[in-house]
Amino acid sequence: MSSSRPIRVAFIAAECEPWAKTGGLADVVDALARALGQVGLGAACGLADLVDVYLPNYRGIQVPGAAQAVPLSVPDPLARSGTTALRLLISETHGYRLHLVDHPPAFDRDGLYGPPGDGDHPDNAWRFGLLCRAALEHLRTGGSTGAPPDLIHIHDWHTGPAALLRDSVYRADPAIGGAAMLLTVHNLAYHGWTPPERAPELGLSPRELAAVGATNGIDLLRAAVTRSDLVNTVSPGFAAEALTPEFGMGLDGDLRARGDRFFGILNGLDTELWDPATDDALPARYSRENRSGKGACRRALLGELGLDPSDARPVLSMIGRLDRQKGFDLLAAAAPALIAQGFRLAVLGSGSHEVVEPLRAVAQSPAGAGRIALVERFDRDLARRMYAGADGFLMPSRFEPCGTGQMVSLRYGTPPIVRATGGLRDTVIDVDRDPVAGTGFAFEGEDPKALVAACARFERHRSGDRAWDSLLDRGMAVDFDWRSASAPAYLEAYRRAIALRAA
Repeated sequence: MSSSRPIRVAFIAAECEPWAKTGGLADVVDALARALGQVGLGAACGLADLVDVYLPNYRGIQVPGAAQAVPLSVPDPLARSGTTALRLLISETHGYRLHLVDHPPAFDRDGLYGPPGDGDHPDNAWRFGLLCRAALEHLRTGGSTGAPPDLIHIHDWHTGPAALLRDSVYRADPAIGGAAMLLTVHNLAYHGWTPPERAPELGLSPRELAAVGATNGIDLLRAAVTRSDLVNTVSPGFAAEALTPEFGMGLDGDLRARGDRFFGILNGLDTELWDPATDDALPARYSRENRSGKGACRRALLGELGLDPSDARPVLSMIGRLDRQKGFDLLAAAAPALIAQGFRLAVLGSGSHEVVEPLRAVAQSPAGAGRIALVERFDRDLARRMYAGADGFLMPSRFEPCGTGQMVSLRYGTPPIVRATGGLRDTVIDVDRDPVAGTGFAFEGEDPKALVAACARFERHRSGDRAWDSLLDRGMAVDFDWRSASAPAYLEAYRRAIALRAA
């Protein structure tokens, strides 16, 4: 393939903002698909057309009104006839071409992966196998453009079946078997383990299942790692960490075996979506050049959360999935000491009841009353007000492939306090280590005392450092725009994967 010919790219993913989201995967799929169109369309080394995004039509998705319903018959191991009739709901929206795989028995359910608080759906291998099969069947006949894809970009374990199907069922098919494949690992902790009795639901024949070692079950993420032409994760820092047993989640050996075909590309940020100068969710707008509105955002947030707006003591916010990975238990352990030092906490998230219980107990204690605001739900607009209205932002993650919260907080003039790991290490420069370029505060280890110490450093700078305004200015000036570096890096990776596949 000529290196100058524009390429056709298709995404297969389980999440895509604003249609379906539980975490950062959704943000990346949406933002990258849009950014690729902006940097690639019409360019000699860019895209031939909009990116095609294939996503399940989960319960509650607001289907675009202009969507075209296209019937599709796909092989289905659970169907009595061997095939299932479904629909693709297709529309050009948000800067890409969205394909919602519409099959109510698979996707019209409570929860994307399982009922809230009740584990996974037991037939997830079938559900996401059907997503991949529908995408590949549509693409093999030319998809929405009449031309097969040059590259299929798959995301996390949910799309592991696409790698298995490409190299077995579609191996001799020039449209799919000849297409390059890039896997992006957003979260290495979730593998999509499929037990032996469920493996046939992926749609492979007994011979194909035996060839991939399904006798003992299938790790769908491992299958994608070993079969994709290239594999990346979402920051160079985490790519290095993932090669170690501590952070590799059992796949470090497989990733090391890929050599230079495994690498990191730092996530970007949608700077049009995240902009305090235009954010309609904020009570006042502000910018890097004029931050006067940030004080109004602080007062409004504290009033909304039931905290005293007239209290000048520091307010730290934390937003995310209630999970040990994100360090919510570290915050709970540190909370009594932080309260004693005068900090107030604003916490927003949904997820594990067990993880949040210790923090809830502190919030409901006499010491925590009026000092901790704990909001246990997912609330997009409140999250924006917390990024803008807090004095500092907490991300004490045990591991973090990239993270976008720290990027948003920097853009909103709210210095992040992070654990120095993965993408957090790549994106936040500790101001005490580099007073000239520093943008936030970083600490090492999984120790609540280290978190408390980092917060104390934060307050010393905030209350007595003449260079505080410079710190805020540097943070708001950092350019994480997808179009600047991340999207071009993916285009380069696509070219490389296509060349490898052709060879």
